[in-house]
Amino acid sequence: MQRITALIAAATMTAGIVSAPAMAQDTANGGAQTQSQGAAAQNFSDEQLQQFADASQEIAAVSQDYTEQLQNASGDEEQQEIRQQANDEMVQAVQDSGMSVEQFNSIGQAIQQDPQLMQRVQGMAQQ
Repeated sequence: MQRITALIAAATMTAGIVSAPAMAQDTANGGAQTQSQGAAAQNFSDEQLQQFADASQEIAAVSQDYTEQLQNASGDEEQQEIRQQANDEMVQAVQDSGMSVEQFNSIGQAIQQDPQLMQRVQGMAQQ
């Protein structure tokens, strides 16, 4: 259970890397999109939550792989290249799960604010 919680926490934290362009867009829109996503947070289907759980596991694996590479990088330029590669793989993992990055981030934000939703996704990740 602790492993699943850590996995989802890592994935939602990593979503910040994946969502940088989307977050900039939200800021430009005055955060209106974020507010509407929060209102719809409880309306995620079981299929969407399962996709999130699957993508979270993939993202956690990518993050773990690239963390070691980042630690061994020799300079800022190399670190930036590694971060970009990791970001590309994470975006691909989300898309391969059948979700958009925006959907993934919406669920990630909702999970951080709703312990019951987090438990539901953790249960799906264990299956």
